[in-house]
Order: sequence, then structure tokens, then C-alpha cells
Amino acid sequence: MKKYLFFICVIALTTASCDPKTQEAIIKTSNDILNSTSTSELTTEEIIRGLKEALSVGTSNSTALASQLDGFNKNPLIFIPWPAQASSMKEKLIQIGFQKQVSDFETSLNRAAEEATKDAAPIFIDAITQMTISDGLSILNGKDTAATHYLRMKTYSALKAKFSPVVSSAISKVNVTAYWTPLVNTYNLIPGVTRQNPDLNAYVTDKTINALMTLIAREETKIRHDPAARVTEILKKVFGAHK
Repeated sequence: MKKYLFFICVIALTTASCDPKTQEAIIKTSNDILNSTSTSELTTEEIIRGLKEALSVGTSNSTALASQLDGFNKNPLIFIPWPAQASSMKEKLIQIGFQKQVSDFETSLNRAAEEATKDAAPIFIDAITQMTISDGLSILNGKDTAATHYLRMKTYSALKAKFSPVVSSAISKVNVTAYWTPLVNTYNLIPGVTRQNPDLNAYVTDKTINALMTLIAREETKIRHDPAARVTEILKKVFGAHK
């Protein structure tokens, strides 16, 4: 603290006789030094703990938002649409008057994602614990979504393996197949079409994880830039010191 006070006094004496542009340049350089000093005083353990906390807060907030009724269905950012590989099937069904059934099926996909997300937080938290010391500084000094990118790259396969049965259970619970089976059976009876039956479990699993990563990235960006989003002391210390 004393060295900060000394440094501030030196700045005041130095800038007093300078022109405004020079004063501004000196103050900016001084702020950079102070921020750098604050960051350097963080221990490696604090940095890792802060990054894990940021991801924990981000995953908690994101899963809470997405698991609400219409958390997926009414959010354009993460809404799960009709499977792209079956787009020709959708077009043909709408042409023959199945618009409502198509819409109902899309709603059921999003209901499954909302249901599955209720059990997603512990899966993400378990993945977050895999972060090592060597990952810490590069993430802290990385882009606004560096921690989320780390979570995706390091744990996606494991997350998918763990999340797939959760999604499968959710699909069964909201009875997605009750909407899908009549549609695919009707379509496959149309002469000349290529039979369709995509793996809905894999599709919803991928879409749900990607959607949650999108929300987590948004939460991480908030924590990095908005002091009000730093809801714990370690977040304030790590991200407050690192500008």
C-alpha cells in the first residue's frame, strides 16, 4: 500500500507542470503499471480459483436460465430448430398441411433441452475441476471467452458422454417421439422421398451443450467487464486486478 501511495505522489508532482496531453499519457501509463502490479500480486492458486469460480458462476446462471419453461423455446439465441439434415422432410410436410405438427415437434425438442438442462450444472462443475495450473494464466490473459473455450475444447467429449443419457431421459419424459414418429412415418410414405430418421438424442445433446456454452460465454464476458457480475470475493480480486 505504501508503495502505491508513493507512486501516486510521484505522479502528482510529475504531471503538475505538464501540458494536458502529456498529463493524460503519464496517467494512462501509470494506470497500466498499477494494474500490472495488482495482477502480479495474485497467486497462481488465486488465479485458478478465480477462473474456476467464473466458470462455476457462468454455468450456474446459464443452466438456471435455460432450464426454465421456454428457456430454450422462446430464446432465439439457443432455440433448437428442426434437424437440418431433414430439412427437405420439413418442407414437404408443411406443403401437405403439417405445419402445426412440425411446430409442435420443434417445441418438444426445446422442452427436452430445458428438461435436460436441469441436471446439467453438476456435469459442468465436474468438468471445471479438471483445469490445471498451466491453463490459468493463458486463460486469464486470453479473449473474453477464453475460459469457456477451454471448457469446450478440454471437456466436450466427456461432457457429451455424460450428458447424452440425461438428454435421452428428458426426451422420453417430454415424449418427443410422440410428435416425431407420426411425422417421419407420414413422410416416408410419400413416393420418391429419401427415408428420414435422424438420431434425435445425438442432435438434442449437441444442440443443448452448444447452447449452454453460448450462454456460459456470455456470462464469462460479463464477469470480465462488469464489476456487478463479480458476485464473490475471489472474482472481485482476480478480475478486478486484471483489466
